[in-house]
Amino acid sequence: MELKTILVTQARVGSTRYPGKVLKEINGKSLLQIHLERLKKVKNISEIIVATTQKECDSIIFNKSIEWGFSAFKGSESDVLERFYYAVKDKNADWIIRVTSDCPLIDPDLIDEVIEFVQTNNKDYGSNTLIEHFPDGQDIEVFKYSALETAFKKAILSSEREHVTPFIKKNSDYNGGLLFSAINFPSKNDYSKIRMTVDEIRDFELISKLVNDLGQDKSWKEYTNYIIQNELNKINESIIRNEGFIKSLKNDK
Repeated sequence: MELKTILVTQARVGSTRYPGKVLKEINGKSLLQIHLERLKKVKNISEIIVATTQKECDSIIFNKSIEWGFSAFKGSESDVLERFYYAVKDKNADWIIRVTSDCPLIDPDLIDEVIEFVQTNNKDYGSNTLIEHFPDGQDIEVFKYSALETAFKKAILSSEREHVTPFIKKNSDYNGGLLFSAINFPSKNDYSKIRMTVDEIRDFELISKLVNDLGQDKSWKEYTNYIIQNELNKINESIIRNEGFIKSLKNDK
């Protein structure tokens, strides 16, 4: 029996550092549209769900996603773990893929590789982020629905609810935990200093340059090499990776 794999991308208009970022346009296409058009090329999934919030300002994300032919779901703004859980709860999914819409140039082939790697190894959780050697903006997480359900029921800290997978990672054998098995999808080289995510306007400038110069259909490696060869990383290299998660850790009670 074929396993059912659903990809969920989280998206919202609100952003403290760069409000409305996923709706910013390059050549008439929003970052969200570019992101979703790339996700459409992922082969090892049965459905893509855009998980947004119940806030009025996020209705545009919900409506646009439906208009473009994707499934969409409205859930909690701050409890993103709950949002993910309810987005897939009635879908009979075996596996969930998590990406975020502020990564417009995420590579569909890389997503397929990570899915295959984790499912073949039959781990509860796997990603290319346990060791951060891929560019920021190529972050892919793959986990069993059962792991998501356990996290939903047991995670308490606000950082665990806001960022979906910290509870799973923390309680995995990769980090000395007992609840879940986990595996890292490796990169031959360390590209962690390269940013292809959009948290600030400088990030948007870099993505705009990549799309204008190379188009929106290149592989993560082609974009990465172009950034390195042209020293484009100078545009946004001073921005801290995972700043949002670091901030939410400070808010844990």
